[in-house]
Amino acid sequence: MSPATPLPDALRRPAADPDRRVLLTGGTVVTMDPRTGVLDRGDVLLRGDRIAAVGHGLPSDGALVVDTTGSIVAPGLVDTHRHAWQAQMRRTIPDVDDLAGYLRSTLVRVAPAYTPEDVHLGTRLAALTALDGGITTMLDFSHNSRSGAHADAAITALADTGIRGVHASMAPHFGEWEGQWPRDLERLRSTYAPTDDGLLTLRLAALATPDVAGARLAYGAELARVAGDLDIGVSLDAVFGPAASDAVVSWGRQGLLGPHVEAIHCTALSPEAWAALRDHGATVSLAPTSDAQIGLEDAVPPVDEALAHGIRPGLSVDVEVALASDMFTQMRALLTIQRMRAVHAAYGTSEEPSRITTRDVLDFATLAGARTLRLDDRTGSLTPGKQADLIVVDAEAVNTMPLHDAVGTLVLGADRANITSVWVAGRVRKWDGALVDVDVDALRSSVHNSVAAIAARLADADARDR
Repeated sequence: MSPATPLPDALRRPAADPDRRVLLTGGTVVTMDPRTGVLDRGDVLLRGDRIAAVGHGLPSDGALVVDTTGSIVAPGLVDTHRHAWQAQMRRTIPDVDDLAGYLRSTLVRVAPAYTPEDVHLGTRLAALTALDGGITTMLDFSHNSRSGAHADAAITALADTGIRGVHASMAPHFGEWEGQWPRDLERLRSTYAPTDDGLLTLRLAALATPDVAGARLAYGAELARVAGDLDIGVSLDAVFGPAASDAVVSWGRQGLLGPHVEAIHCTALSPEAWAALRDHGATVSLAPTSDAQIGLEDAVPPVDEALAHGIRPGLSVDVEVALASDMFTQMRALLTIQRMRAVHAAYGTSEEPSRITTRDVLDFATLAGARTLRLDDRTGSLTPGKQADLIVVDAEAVNTMPLHDAVGTLVLGADRANITSVWVAGRVRKWDGALVDVDVDALRSSVHNSVAAIAARLADADARDR
C-alpha cells in the first residue's frame, strides 16, 4: 500500500481561525438538508470550523481548493450509542445468544479487570475506528466508571482523538467500585464540559429498570434531578420489554421525560410507551445489529414503531465484543430487516408493503442521529452555519463506480476504505485514506499489551477464586 499524501500545511492551521477558508469543489454533495438535497458537481465552502456556503460555482476568493471530483461529499455519520471502553475485546463473544451471556462474559467477568489506562485505550481505539469509518460524532455510553480516574480516562480519550464526543457516564453494573457516581458528574461537568458549545459534551447514563443490575442504576426521579441540576441530557439503555414499557409510561406521568431523554433499543415496547415517548418529545436510538443478532426481546429493531409515532430515530453500534464497528453495517441491516418485515407482512394480501428507503437510513445515521443527541444545531447536515463535520467518499473505486445514485452508493456500496477524508469542526482527522497524526503501529502494540494485561488479571482472579 502506498503511503498517504501528506496533509497540506494550510490545513494544519487551526480550524477555528475564521480566516482559514477551504473550498471543496466538483463532488456530488449529499447535504441531508431537505431544503438543498443533492448537488451534482457541487461546492462546499468552509470558513474556520463552519460551513460557509453550499452551492454551485462558489468563488474560491483565496481559499485552499480541494478537488473532490469523482467523490461524494456528505455529513459525518453519528453513532448514538457505543460502549467504547470494550474495544480491546472486539469479537470475543461473536456468537453470544442473549443479553445474559453478554452480561456474564463482559460486564461480570472482564469489566472489573480494566484499569483507567485500559479504559482510555479502549475508548481511544473505538473513537479512532469511528473516525476512520466516517463517524464524526459518537456517544460513548461509558458504564465502566469504577472510579473518578476511570471516568477521566474515558473523557480524555475522546478529547485526544478529536471526535465530537458525548460522554454518557454511568457506574458499573457489577463488581467493586468507588461509589462516586452520580455525585462525580458535577466534577466532570465543571472540568471537561462546563458548556455544551465544545466538541465534548456530557450526559447522564442509566438503565431503564432495576432488573438488570439493581435499583441504583435505574432511571427515576433522583437521577432525573441530578441531570436537571447540571443541565445535561439523559441516555437510557436497555429500554425494552414489558418492564421498561411500564417504566416509560411512569416517567411520562412523573414529568421525567422530555427532548433531553434518549431511549436506547426500544424493542418490544407497548403502544402506551411509544405514545409517552412521542408526547414528551423523547428521542430514540436504534441498535439494529444488536437487537437482531444478540436477540434482545423480540429481536426486531422497532423502526416501524418509531416512525408510526413520528419519531425519526438515530442509529448505534452498541457492543463491539459481538458486533460490527461501523455505521454502514447498521444502515444496511436496518434497511434489510425493515423491508423484509414489510414485504412479509403484506405477502399473500392485496396490501402494499410500507418500505423505508436508503435516504431514510442515511438520515437516521446523520441528521436524525444528531437530533437524537440534541446536536442537530451544529452537525448532521451540510447546512451553512453548522460546524464542518463531513466526509469525502471515493465514488470511482472498484466497489463504488460508476456513480448513479449518491445516497444509494453511500448506504449500499461504500465502506470505510472508500472514505478519503474526514473533517470534524473543520479539522481534518483522516486524509488520503489514513488517520492524521495517528501512529497505528504504536496503537496496535498498546492494544495487544492491554489485552495481555487484562488476561493476566483475569487469570489471577480465577486462581484466587479456586
